Amino acid sequence: MQDISDQEQFKALFDFATEGILVSDTAGIIQLANASAERLFEYEAGELAGKKVEILMPGRFAVDHSKLRKGFNANPHAKSMGSGRDLFGMAKNGREFPVEISLSPYSTETGNFIIAFIIDISIRKKNERAIIQQKAELESLAFELEKRVKDRTMILEEALQQLERSRKELNETLAKEKELNEMKSRFVTMASHEIRTPLTTILSSLSLVEKYGESNNKEKQQQHIKRIKASIDNMTDLLDDVLSISKLEEGRIIIIPEQLDATDFLQELVKELTQVAEEGQEIRYIHTGNTEVFLDKKILRIILINLVTNALKFSDVQSVIFINLHISDTTISLVVKDNGIGISDEDKPYLFDRFFRGRNATNIHGTGLGLNIVERYVELLGGSVEVESKIDKGTTFTVTIPNQTQDEKENSVN
Repeated sequence: MQDISDQEQFKALFDFATEGILVSDTAGIIQLANASAERLFEYEAGELAGKKVEILMPGRFAVDHSKLRKGFNANPHAKSMGSGRDLFGMAKNGREFPVEISLSPYSTETGNFIIAFIIDISIRKKNERAIIQQKAELESLAFELEKRVKDRTMILEEALQQLERSRKELNETLAKEKELNEMKSRFVTMASHEIRTPLTTILSSLSLVEKYGESNNKEKQQQHIKRIKASIDNMTDLLDDVLSISKLEEGRIIIIPEQLDATDFLQELVKELTQVAEEGQEIRYIHTGNTEVFLDKKILRIILINLVTNALKFSDVQSVIFINLHISDTTISLVVKDNGIGISDEDKPYLFDRFFRGRNATNIHGTGLGLNIVERYVELLGGSVEVESKIDKGTTFTVTIPNQTQDEKENSVN
């Protein structure tokens, strides 16, 4: 085997290494440069020898590099340059490219030297940039995807909420339709009974009136004529109740307040209601406080007629119905009290429902609409209605309505 000297081995490694290799002294003067280094920096063979290493780097780094070299010479040791920062080499034509440099000091009899190993890392940097760009693009895509998912989720949630609202609306509509159908059924049943009964009475009484007229029995005639009038009144009440409910349902009630002497109004209404009272029944009216109010007379009339006729209907003969009206500067309080059959605790929660009839009132004619009408008219006036009752002890209805101030009256008129 042929022996190769150390010098020949070093020269072979130096000349044929794929890395750029420079040998410089402590002053930064290039002593040797291998072929790879010359190709890397685009210099001719032997052209770098004797030049300072700073010509191989961009000018912005040259001043700092001189300082760094002094520090390295003070404490020479093998190291990689540019820890934590990017290093750039500069070709003869001024082209810059990223590099990686390792330094190794060594000494000979002629002095101290530094070997620099230089690698062009342009491809690595390009790949790193590509990776960073791809990462940024992936992050952007992920963000966009996440946003789209959120948007789609939000749209889905809104759709589900809308679907739930639609379901609730549909259920409410179905419930209202069911309630309406039940109301129609109950109304037909009630109306057929309430109309058939007075019609039957009218027909039979007309026959008897004719019969007693032939026999000239005036007393019996008058008795049956009175029955006919009562039956007609019952039918009129039914039609009035149905008409009121229809107007309330359609929102066709317009409140038209006017200046009203409550005392005169109530006294006239009491006279009218006395005409429909049973023989022996009495209506007593008591008034306290102010006399004038600014109110819708028609609505007040409907409220009073329904409450008083109810009281008469569910009270015995020889009974007294009390009407107490108190007018203060702020409220109108109307109390209708009877000593009739009363209302059970079980029935009270349903008292103002349409078509509701108390269990102790099934044999007494009526539509079950009156108290519902009262409550809704009172609400239109911004008031409230309360009831106190005990079985066989009577019932008291208290209606409270706000009383307008003088300014409010003038505004309402204007």
